[in-house]
Amino acid sequence: MNKTPLLEFVFNRKKTAGTNREGAVELRITFERKQKYMTTGIRVLPKQWHKGTIVNRLDAHELNQTLEKLMKEVRQVILEMLDNGHIDIFAIPEKLKRMKEGNISFIEFCFNRAEIRKMNKADDSQERYDRFLKFLVSWGKIVSFDDITDTNIKALDDYLVKKKLKPYSKWNNYHRFLNSFILDAISEGYIHRNPYKWVPINKDKSKGGIGKYLSPEEFELIKNVSLPSESLRQVRDVFVFQTYTCLSYTDLKNFDPNQIQEVKNMKVYTGKRAKTEQPFTIPLLLPALAILKKYKNQLPIISNVKYNEFLKAVAQHAGIDRPVSSHWARHTGATLLLNGGTDMRIVSKICGHSSTRITEQVYAKLLDETVVDAMATYQSGLK
Repeated sequence: MNKTPLLEFVFNRKKTAGTNREGAVELRITFERKQKYMTTGIRVLPKQWHKGTIVNRLDAHELNQTLEKLMKEVRQVILEMLDNGHIDIFAIPEKLKRMKEGNISFIEFCFNRAEIRKMNKADDSQERYDRFLKFLVSWGKIVSFDDITDTNIKALDDYLVKKKLKPYSKWNNYHRFLNSFILDAISEGYIHRNPYKWVPINKDKSKGGIGKYLSPEEFELIKNVSLPSESLRQVRDVFVFQTYTCLSYTDLKNFDPNQIQEVKNMKVYTGKRAKTEQPFTIPLLLPALAILKKYKNQLPIISNVKYNEFLKAVAQHAGIDRPVSSHWARHTGATLLLNGGTDMRIVSKICGHSSTRITEQVYAKLLDETVVDAMATYQSGLK
């Protein structure tokens, strides 16, 4: 068995050439009983091919030089693979293409990949990519592909810990994006090892949803706080509407009053979640309808980034020292419904979850607390 791939030019592999019909010249790469054929872009007649060399043509010398150049380039790629300790003959064409295009840094690669990853994504998802890339550039410790090391992944996590970010936030807003770009780089052959397989990062995904919601008392403070500017008052109104409808920011931004129907004397808003295409059915409560009426069905929606900035200011005016954001409205609305005794299936339908299992996973901690509260209330009535 060969320790390095065997390279050989072959002619007319598909047996299509004839006396007056040209056949293709290809480069065959053989390694560990596997073969990869690479096109050379050269086609010749059978009489013009002899023992791996082009003959009987005026341009034979130039064509043979082209073949020799390709052979050298492929050998160079294989040597790089040997240095990295991993040979993948099926990745050679892509690596050769990148070598000819010129080297790029990991940062440049991330920006290029981000444009692909942002395609058809909601505005807030696109903004999250932009925010992460801005952070990665400013942090400055990961620039080249050589910087993708266990040590630097650990350094990033240590930095985020010092910024007092919780595990869920660290993973969801930083590590998750970096990991996705590293996986892309591996798929395209730039690197062959993912440090995230070896560096333990606490994702703590279970705490992502619950914990990001307002208590009924805090929500009342938001609703009733006196605010100094019209901009803050509009943001507060939108947040209240979002809470009573459990809409995500993207679905809030896409709110279409034409999708409101009347069912049994109640206004009902129906549609599909932009993120999952799951249908939702939302009975519009009186406070939500009042806000729609105030703004004549045209909610004053701003960008998610600005919305979140203003929401934190609204919370501070209400005496709430917590990082309130647009997603808190969705969770707050669902917790209010569940605390009020609304059936899980109904909450699932309002939130646009694909099943009640999703609802249960997101709000598991809340349900535990609700059970305790319910039993405490029952116990207080016992004699």
